[in-house]
Amino acid sequence: MILKSPLTRRQILRTTATASLLAAARAALPYGAFAQAAGPETTKANLGYIALTDSAPLIVAKERGLYGKYGMPDVEVLKQASWGGTRDNLVLGGGGGGIDGAHILTPLPYLMQTGKVVQNGQSVPMNILARLNTNGQAISVSKALQPHGATLNAAPLKAAFAAKPDNKVAMTFRGGTHDLWLRYWLAAGGIDPDKDVQTIVVPPPQMVANMKVGTMDAFCVGEPWNDQLVHQNLGYTACVTGEIWKDHPEKSLGVRADWVAKNPKAAAALTAAVIEAQIWCEDLANKEEMAAILGKRAWFNVPPADIAPRAKGDIEFGDGRTLKNSSLRMKFFADDASYPFQSHELWFLTEDIRWGVLAQDTDTKALIAAVNREDIWKAGAKLAGVTAIPASTSRGVETFFDGKTFDPAAPEKYLTALAIKKLSAA
Repeated sequence: MILKSPLTRRQILRTTATASLLAAARAALPYGAFAQAAGPETTKANLGYIALTDSAPLIVAKERGLYGKYGMPDVEVLKQASWGGTRDNLVLGGGGGGIDGAHILTPLPYLMQTGKVVQNGQSVPMNILARLNTNGQAISVSKALQPHGATLNAAPLKAAFAAKPDNKVAMTFRGGTHDLWLRYWLAAGGIDPDKDVQTIVVPPPQMVANMKVGTMDAFCVGEPWNDQLVHQNLGYTACVTGEIWKDHPEKSLGVRADWVAKNPKAAAALTAAVIEAQIWCEDLANKEEMAAILGKRAWFNVPPADIAPRAKGDIEFGDGRTLKNSSLRMKFFADDASYPFQSHELWFLTEDIRWGVLAQDTDTKALIAAVNREDIWKAGAKLAGVTAIPASTSRGVETFFDGKTFDPAAPEKYLTALAIKKLSAA
């Protein structure tokens, strides 16, 4: 796959200027300089989050004073209404009344970098500093469709969808992680997500309310909303996304590239605080306290009982199936969950090409080189005292529940093997 992003000359010049500034900052402050310098360039950053369990590292770092520990006591963690709102506030930036960074869907910084999801196609250069978690999302189905028995295999819903032309399935942002999990699940079951169903966008905290009034028949979102749906007896969990791809990447810490270029030491400090919070969140002994923190009115405003069970790997699917202490639980740090593998970001870009969000000629290699800042993750990890560093930017060949494999060295082969897809040349 040769990928050249279809940017305008103005966008290319803007992106090139930012890239030059970034390159200069990297040259001036090589890896070891972060820990040796006196402190971060700023004590403040505005970070956004959506009410999803995988935002926990940003919130826990605030609650436990970890930003201050690394010299950034004035970090604010601000609730966002939707992923579209997160994008809009990142476009504004902290200096323009918006935010500098966010708990974010991993593909979204790339879609902003290319201008695909920004007004007038404007490129907003972004960096990914860390992965926030792996696993921990789910696909939920309405009570009305429960008798069809769809689980990891979506095929039982094909006839039901064919008999009901106005059926709707919901995700949280076009081209985002939840969109891609939902599409993969449907397509693996022989259901074309662009022809056999209507796909709609619903913000995560509104999923359960919309299912209650019959707005959709199924949805994909992170926790605690799938578990809350089960607790309210409004539907069931067909599958958790770790069943689709075990230990799959999910959210990231995404920050505007101009902020990182201006504040490289602060970027490392910010990453260190988040990494330390991830280590704390990973400990099973802290899950109840983590759920209590997230459940506060100031954060999610939901019962901790809707958060804690699945955070511990105790999954009640709502159709009689249960799992206890499952390895499919959300991971914040274990098994290199925090490290932003470039191979994982390539998969997201390849899937967005599969579904026509990005053009087939998108230069994925160049995009990843511009957005992924695993060097800052390493600097932050060093500040946080982490010594176990992945030896490669690739986790290697990945295997999915339907037997498909993704080799980061041959993404074209993966695309060819997929029967249902919607490729676009522009």
